[in-house]
Amino acid sequence: MSFTLYPAIDMRNGKCVRLVQGDYNQETVYGDSPFDMAQQFAGQGAEWIHMVDLDGAKEGSRVNHPFVIQTAKKLNVKVQVGGGIRTEDDISFYLENGVDRVIIGSLAVTNPDLVKSWLKKYGASIAIGLDAKDGYVATHGWLETSKIKAIEIGKELADAGAETFIFTDIATDGMLSGPNVETCAALAAETGKSVIASGGVSSVEDLLALKKFENKGVSGAIIGKAIYTNRIDLGAALKEVGAK
Repeated sequence: MSFTLYPAIDMRNGKCVRLVQGDYNQETVYGDSPFDMAQQFAGQGAEWIHMVDLDGAKEGSRVNHPFVIQTAKKLNVKVQVGGGIRTEDDISFYLENGVDRVIIGSLAVTNPDLVKSWLKKYGASIAIGLDAKDGYVATHGWLETSKIKAIEIGKELADAGAETFIFTDIATDGMLSGPNVETCAALAAETGKSVIASGGVSSVEDLLALKKFENKGVSGAIIGKAIYTNRIDLGAALKEVGAK
């Protein structure tokens, strides 16, 4: 297993933005073109790009997908996308248009049987996004919190064929306060699957702290605000963390 860095492009109204703890009222715009941003990341050596359709997450249907497809088709990078993926048509649309991995979030809680059927069909092309608040999974663009613990649903879906989990601690997202290393490692240990950390990464030291658990299943980290605020130089981090 290699430790992979996933520079993040969160899209809202066709622009690159960052939210604080998923709050749509706390938005900063960092670029007018998601594709141009993806091109920059690819030029710095990124092999994967993490794209999130924030409008889609809120509306429950694809909104910013043209930028995702443009990136997947025109750049020599792998793309994983989340936000607004609610139907099998959404999954097949993205996969047929060059996207490597689609992220299923809210449905993993609200309709786990449906997600299990997709896992049987699409396997490793599906990642399960577990966004947690105090250990419990949040859904619908983080606007609602369930009564299900992230680790519980992780184990259930791992048994159904999930190979990759993306774990976000909402308390740390957009706060540059450091990732929740312990929970990421615990999720990897409990599920026996690959876990990508998301939220709170603010420095190369944070990345190295996560990388210590690489052989335990923590396989990568998503970096957003730290890149946009120049706390992390993506090209340098790729080399230093050995995340190729």
